[in-house]
Amino acid sequence: MFNLANRITLARIFIVPAIVALLMFPGRITCLAAVVLFALASVTDVIDGHIARRSNMVTSFGKFLDPLADKILIGSVMIMLVELGWIAGWIAIVIIARELMVTGLRAVAADEGLVIAADKFGKMKTVMQMFALVPLMLHYPWFGLDPNPAGQFMLYIALFLTVFSGFNYLYTFYGNWLKEGAGRA
Repeated sequence: MFNLANRITLARIFIVPAIVALLMFPGRITCLAAVVLFALASVTDVIDGHIARRSNMVTSFGKFLDPLADKILIGSVMIMLVELGWIAGWIAIVIIARELMVTGLRAVAADEGLVIAADKFGKMKTVMQMFALVPLMLHYPWFGLDPNPAGQFMLYIALFLTVFSGFNYLYTFYGNWLKEGAGRA
């Protein structure tokens, strides 16, 4: 259960309080430090999956923990950015609500013996959310460039992917549920 891949995933979760603490006191240095920790945490998302697959360490605990770590990381940062007034609250609500919906669908599917794996749109959504949050956390102009417009633009792309992938999960769940129900009849 606590193999190397899962320990890396847990480390991603344990980095979140430090990121939140840094964002509680926004300034150029604290925001930069938060971005460095966020980037480190984001990279662990790739590393833990690679290690788990390459070393045959894929576990049920890891399948549960990895997406949870992403949700905690991204959701926490988004909530802090709303608190700071750096992003609109409704965007965070839509993104977090989608994550809760997909988690609920996966739980229902698992109860029915179905597995709804992450698809390419869900993975693209996570990557775009992570890329969008970096310039938004930097917030202050750097070398004469304001990172916020790029962050806001990427955030809207992430929002679109979030909604699209959420509907895709609903469609997949419904299709699997119909097939499974037809097979039982």
